[in-house]
Amino acid sequence: MEIEIYADVVCPWCYIGKRRLEEALASYDGEVTVRYRPFQLDPSPVSEPVPVVEALGARFGGPANARQMVARVTEAAAGAGLRLDYDRAIAANTFDAHRLVAYATERGRSGEMVEALYQAHFVGGIDIGSRDALAGLAEQVGLDAADARRFLDSEEGTKEVAAELAKAHDLGISSVPMFVLAGKYGISGAQEPQTLLAALAEVERLESGGQ
Repeated sequence: MEIEIYADVVCPWCYIGKRRLEEALASYDGEVTVRYRPFQLDPSPVSEPVPVVEALGARFGGPANARQMVARVTEAAAGAGLRLDYDRAIAANTFDAHRLVAYATERGRSGEMVEALYQAHFVGGIDIGSRDALAGLAEQVGLDAADARRFLDSEEGTKEVAAELAKAHDLGISSVPMFVLAGKYGISGAQEPQTLLAALAEVERLESGGQ
């Protein structure tokens, strides 16, 4: 079964959803392939790096509101075994990061690349809108940093990622994570592992003829 994950690498709930899916798959007997699909929470350009909390405060009614938001999601992440360090996280446009995931996917490193991007953003305080930083992350997962930087500096992958972002919009996806199972069954949100396991079993049943 193919599982497509529409997500953004600066989305904390997407990171939590990824970890919960991994937990579900650890106790799932069926064979699955995971495909990462791009989504941008905010496609606006980021002219200069700013702390995520500052950026959230500007959008959602001030720093106090931003702090409440990140406290809630940090607690939820801890429950999934993840540490989020919002004191270090840097706001970034993720278009190039999604291009890099596509580049890594072609080289068999998609899962490692996505994980490295989440870690860089939420733990490492790395600006994942920076092509220098992205090339360094590519090297971290065993890819060639110079070739990754050459790719990012070119137009390669640009049309493809733009088309996938448009497809997500056309499918009506407005929040992430969104898991699409077997190409047609959607599950929205960072669901608990048991919920995901039940969904996998149900899709397996339906795809086998509903017996």
